[in-house]
Amino acid sequence: MYIEPRPKLSSAGSGAFYIKGKLWRIVLATKTPSLALTPYQVNRYSRHIIMPQVGSVGQRKLIDAKVLMIGAGGLGSPISIYLTLAGVGTVGLVDFDDVDVTNLQRQILHFNDDIGRPKVDSAVETLKAYNPDTNVNVHEEPITSINAMEIMKDYDIIVNGADNFPTRYLVNDAAYLLGKPLVDGSILLFDGQATTYLPGNGCYRCLFPTPPPPGEVPSCAEAGVLGMLPGMIGTIQATEVVKLILGVGDSLSGRLLLVDALSMEFRTVKLKRNPDCPLCGDNPTVTELIDYIAFCGGAPLTG
Repeated sequence: MYIEPRPKLSSAGSGAFYIKGKLWRIVLATKTPSLALTPYQVNRYSRHIIMPQVGSVGQRKLIDAKVLMIGAGGLGSPISIYLTLAGVGTVGLVDFDDVDVTNLQRQILHFNDDIGRPKVDSAVETLKAYNPDTNVNVHEEPITSINAMEIMKDYDIIVNGADNFPTRYLVNDAAYLLGKPLVDGSILLFDGQATTYLPGNGCYRCLFPTPPPPGEVPSCAEAGVLGMLPGMIGTIQATEVVKLILGVGDSLSGRLLLVDALSMEFRTVKLKRNPDCPLCGDNPTVTELIDYIAFCGGAPLTG
């Protein structure tokens, strides 16, 4: 998937949207899938196929799609599982951690017997058990300024489940520079949020121009997180991905969904592209990937 401009039409239609007076379309959502469904696939995905918003063509688009998941933990678990169940043909996983007993309170990709194993190994087994037809690509390494563009370039959509600010800024910048849609989510305590960034319609830097000082915002390991909250936010992110692939509905682009599970309130706030954004603004200064650890207040990378 990539984003391309088209002449302005009277109606945007499926998979298209207006940005700054131009009609843009998500190419993956508008191209015709190549292969017909097998009888097994027709049966397996029958509850999708009978939906007018999906149908046979939509299911084939899902099978053709390639989605990269940053993180195989709290958010990455429900997102990758539901995308796999939906029939997304290729799911990529970026993670280099091992399964820890503290993960099992919320990370449904992993089981008790997986403690001590690489998360990507556990994840592949779980996803293949759910759907052996899904191709699971493993990137067992930290995503960095050096490898991010190479890892992300062949995927249609990027999904961010990272739990630290350097990675969040890195993935945002790389997705924008590659012209990839980014489905973003975060969780802490009882609170979660989700949005979708489409190239040219705002980015993470428009919402958070600068990272908070180190230590100001606690991590889930420091403050905790409700075990089922990743399921709530991750399922929303997975739904956003599927809608982008199909070219149906209204995405969260231009909107930030805020979830307060303690009061069980959902609300949205409008997001606008910041013309002064250093990445996607009118006069960008970020035109290549930088040292994000140093940018977020950590020690700069060396060597």
